[in-house]
Amino acid sequence: MLDDVDLLICGAGPVGCVVAERAASVLGWKVLIVDRRSHIAGNCYDSRHSSGVLIHNYGPHYFRTNDASLLQYLTRFTEWLPAVYEVKSLVKGRLHPFPINLDTLEQFFQVQLDAASAERLLDELRVRNESPNNSEDYVLSRVGRQLYEAFYLNYTTKQWGMHPRELAPQVCGRIPIRKNRDARYVDHRFQVMPKQGFTALFSRMLRHRKIRLLLDCPFQEVRDLIHPRRATVYTGPIDEYFGCRLGKLPYRSLNFEFVPFQTEYMQPCVQINYPNDFAYTRSVEIKHVTGQYHPATVISYETPASTGEAYYPVPAAPNIALYQQYERLACQETHRRNVYFCGRLAQYRYFNTDEVMLEALGCFNQLRRRYAPALAPFASSTAASIA
Repeated sequence: MLDDVDLLICGAGPVGCVVAERAASVLGWKVLIVDRRSHIAGNCYDSRHSSGVLIHNYGPHYFRTNDASLLQYLTRFTEWLPAVYEVKSLVKGRLHPFPINLDTLEQFFQVQLDAASAERLLDELRVRNESPNNSEDYVLSRVGRQLYEAFYLNYTTKQWGMHPRELAPQVCGRIPIRKNRDARYVDHRFQVMPKQGFTALFSRMLRHRKIRLLLDCPFQEVRDLIHPRRATVYTGPIDEYFGCRLGKLPYRSLNFEFVPFQTEYMQPCVQINYPNDFAYTRSVEIKHVTGQYHPATVISYETPASTGEAYYPVPAAPNIALYQQYERLACQETHRRNVYFCGRLAQYRYFNTDEVMLEALGCFNQLRRRYAPALAPFASSTAASIA
């Protein structure tokens, strides 16, 4: 088994599963995936709670994309359910739509607005700054201090364990500000959920005779034992791959408490944020978007932590600088040993689920160009087909 491998993949999450499926199906490679966990799907893993309700074990994964070809590719492995990802934020005892929209502004300021008057209001509130260099400055430049302190400041501090002024602008910059009444969390063209869940989707990806899976197996235990004929794809923390020789990169972790309730629904929407109350940042009732019919429900309460499972790279300037040093080592490792680094932890970057799948397809295209250049690459929605 260990000496008959074309491609070794560290990690059975979205990146590992996508690259494995493409390498086996398109290139005909023999693929071995190792994962230190006892399950596939990485942080997208979902399972049945003891109550029978399907839960997202590592926090909610709201699938959305603007890339039609990505959706077409994934449709080979799942049917879809339409999903409306609606989030509210508890501020001063009232649930407000979030991201901020016209309804939020009207409720918060107790005024009636349209798009034009909302723009004038925000223009009055803004702190002028043409070049914000951190998340606090960025939000202040868009919505002013009152909304910043009510919706962003404490939530961001809890989530990251750092003041927003210590974080890069894009941390809060990912969140839109709307001048309409659209209550959806995101604006993407396609907003769906896998009909049987993410674990079922990735399980179908791996149903290929040339893909083998080794769970409960840390990469460090096999990296010197397995010598793949072609390449290695590594999706774990990049600093761990290099033995943290340049220093340890910080990651933010999460603790989850899953609480069952003997009622069909408890929340008015899939997610409620708590910027100013409680130690936890959000409660999620994923049943709102998974299409389940069940008399009970489960709510997960999510509390950030500085230690534990690595979930989020921390996008602060010193960390980005340290990652860039590791990135240079990774480029050398790719050139010398055909090791490719892909994914949120390996690239030290926050990716949504669709984004990380596109990164995986990009990684596969690198392999394809090197070993089978005559084959067509995966095509995004700007092109015609998928390899």
